[in-house]
Amino acid sequence: MHISEGLLPAPLWLGGYGITALLTGWSLHLLQRLEKDPRRQLPKAALLTAAFFVASSLHLPFPPASLHLLLNGLMGVMLGALAYPAIVVGLFFQAVAFGHGGLTTLGINAAIMGIPALLAGGIFRASRRWLGTGWAAFWAGAVGVVLAALLFYGVVLAALRREGIPSTSAEHLALTSLVAAHLPLAGVEGLFTRWVVLFLQRVQPQLLGEDEKL
Repeated sequence: MHISEGLLPAPLWLGGYGITALLTGWSLHLLQRLEKDPRRQLPKAALLTAAFFVASSLHLPFPPASLHLLLNGLMGVMLGALAYPAIVVGLFFQAVAFGHGGLTTLGINAAIMGIPALLAGGIFRASRRWLGTGWAAFWAGAVGVVLAALLFYGVVLAALRREGIPSTSAEHLALTSLVAAHLPLAGVEGLFTRWVVLFLQRVQPQLLGEDEKL
């Protein structure tokens, strides 16, 4: 779910860079303010960024689209606010190595993936006590995908309307089909996030940041 170079008008992708700059700055400021030694978060962030990067190369055929895991919900669960800059780094390397997305659309792609990651992390922490760790993780993973799909739909739809493309066009149909195809993926990501979180809770609970404030 990457927006490619040349698809968006300048105001949209410039706005995406503005949003990403603000959220990245906020995230790093929060990390420095709440974490005594911010550097101890780097290994976990690097590991999840690498997983996010690799996931984009594992495509699942789901006609009429080809999908891949997003893992933004999992990153929100495990990294909290730090998920946003980690996603920015992962998207940058995806654009350079695989041609997924692009450099002009890096900011808006980061917002599409990163904002749901932050919300997914908040959902996990807010609902964990009354839903239980497993179900809280499931909904965090699923919500991360659904919100990213909706943001993607909204941004591309705005670009199509700006170009005067009618709502009955093939472009609109393809966009709607692509977003709808991500709904089953939300369930898959929810189950995967649940499995990872429950596994880590058993073997390495500190990786879930139970003693952290982010």
